Amino acid sequence: MQMNELVVVSGKGGTGKTTLTGCFAALAGGDAVLVDADVDAANLSLITKPKQLESHEFRSSQKAQIDPRKCSACGLCLRLCRFKAISESYHIDPLSCEGCGVCSRACPESAIAMEEVVSGHWFISQTSYGKLVHARLGIAEQNSGKMVTVIREKAKIIASEEKKTYLIIDGPPGIGCPLIASLAGASTALVITEPTLSGIHDLERVISVCRHFQIPAKVCVNRFDLYTSSTRAIEEYCQKESISLVGKIPFDQAFVEATAQGVPVVEYTDGPVYKSINELWEKMF
Repeated sequence: MQMNELVVVSGKGGTGKTTLTGCFAALAGGDAVLVDADVDAANLSLITKPKQLESHEFRSSQKAQIDPRKCSACGLCLRLCRFKAISESYHIDPLSCEGCGVCSRACPESAIAMEEVVSGHWFISQTSYGKLVHARLGIAEQNSGKMVTVIREKAKIIASEEKKTYLIIDGPPGIGCPLIASLAGASTALVITEPTLSGIHDLERVISVCRHFQIPAKVCVNRFDLYTSSTRAIEEYCQKESISLVGKIPFDQAFVEATAQGVPVVEYTDGPVYKSINELWEKMF
């Protein structure tokens, strides 16, 4: 059985990406594994109410450590560190250290070692819609793209073992490494945009990334009725670029009310919003 891997992305935050991912999870009827790939600010749990089953450390970065027994206080590392991570008492500030390793290579006493540190944690949780694989990157930590790869691969294994039809990924905003790690090899990308100038600009950037990696992309306009002239501009762009515009979702206060209740909006209302999201889900594969 072929698994359908859907990545919900946006060029900016606040477009409704996570809200729609939660709705898709509900509409999949338990036949999906979920991934929250926005590891810098994961919030899919707000509407899926996960119960944690497993917790794992994520190690992907190094920090400098000074051995005071070997250190001769020559001051070379202090002068070379461009991030001012080394104090005059020769202690490393882990939040300032970027792990570049210059101090370790330059130390004439070999008193500085680069040690692997815990950069965050990733989790497997159970929701009423299926398993959720999510993560939390540590404060000031990097390598979020690597963390996305880790949780995505684990989610694929779970989906294969449980014979799920769908792998639904709540992707990160923007076009950086986390987005690329979320998209690579996916069946479909759904780009959520909004009828604003910045929304149109960021839509174009995300579409260019999808095309570069040859990922089929479809577009949905959220809150399309708030600024109809920008919605028309998005429609014209999609038509010009031969991109499928598969959904237009109206603004509705039910989104706010459903989030406050901690449930996907499709489980909160059966009005126009439910109809538009259900139609969108049916057009995804």
